[in-house]
Amino acid sequence: MQFKIKFSYICKMIDDTQIFGLADEAAFEAAALETFHRQAATCAPYRDYLALAGIRPDAVRRAAEIPHLPIALFKSHTVYCGDTEPEAVFTSSATTGMTSSRHPMRSLSLYEQAFRASFRTFYGDPARWSLYALLPNYLRRKGSSLVYMADRLIADCGSGGFYLDDYDALLRDMAADPKPKILLGVSYALWELAERHAPKLSDTIVMETGGMKGHREELPKEEFHRILCEAFGVGAIHSEYGMAELTSQAYSEGGNRFRCPAWMRVAARDVNDPFDRLPAGSRGGLDITDLANRWSCAFIQTEDVGRVFADGSFEIEGRIDRADIRGCNLLVQ
Repeated sequence: MQFKIKFSYICKMIDDTQIFGLADEAAFEAAALETFHRQAATCAPYRDYLALAGIRPDAVRRAAEIPHLPIALFKSHTVYCGDTEPEAVFTSSATTGMTSSRHPMRSLSLYEQAFRASFRTFYGDPARWSLYALLPNYLRRKGSSLVYMADRLIADCGSGGFYLDDYDALLRDMAADPKPKILLGVSYALWELAERHAPKLSDTIVMETGGMKGHREELPKEEFHRILCEAFGVGAIHSEYGMAELTSQAYSEGGNRFRCPAWMRVAARDVNDPFDRLPAGSRGGLDITDLANRWSCAFIQTEDVGRVFADGSFEIEGRIDRADIRGCNLLVQ
């Protein structure tokens, strides 16, 4: 079934770049509703999910009422509503036997604008930094949105590079670099560096992204950050929150408290009822609205669990145990 956009209160279709200039909640509300009604009509997996859930798009009149698509559908369906072939398809990392998510990206220019705007929101002009990445380089992991982002930001910074497993070269080059530095790494690589060298870093932000992904045991975030702080001699560990299914990123400047750019929102839901929104401070599954997902689906029901606070910031407590979920994901077979 196709739904048509009929309502005069929906603003005219916004273009890709307008979302980065949202000035207030009213502008976000209008952009979210425009995006929802367009994607409800043109993104087939989302349209089918809404129909199976018995939700009429024309009855959704507030952003808070917009249903979020289970993230698992990025593994089983093509979540895309672009009018041209995508310029890239980003894929999630997956351990042996797991299926990767696939996120068609209609425009790499849009993705680059999103991650640069997110970075500038929290860290300013990339040119003032050197970015050192404990990540596989672009040739080793072509489908990674994180590696693509790091590659372009390193170019924007004009200094830094990829150093996965080459800890001696990393520490040598960082020590010789006079600029403020960001050391961005997957969690297991930062832990390895901490254990093997425990280097005391100066003028450096240490930023972790993602979990151990099967390489090391998972630790509570507070304990893991304490280990890194002691090893690196820093007062806090920053974090980047992103995923293949998103176009934008949230950042934490320490304490596992993340904040979003203006075009992104996070809300908590009951893990057993995906349509039951929880009040601020409650522990639940996290739903993300990323309006930079212009040509896939901007409304994602993640498998992360955490809390969202009254000021819009959020924290991550872990992953939802799928064995505990009794709600139906509808399209997931």
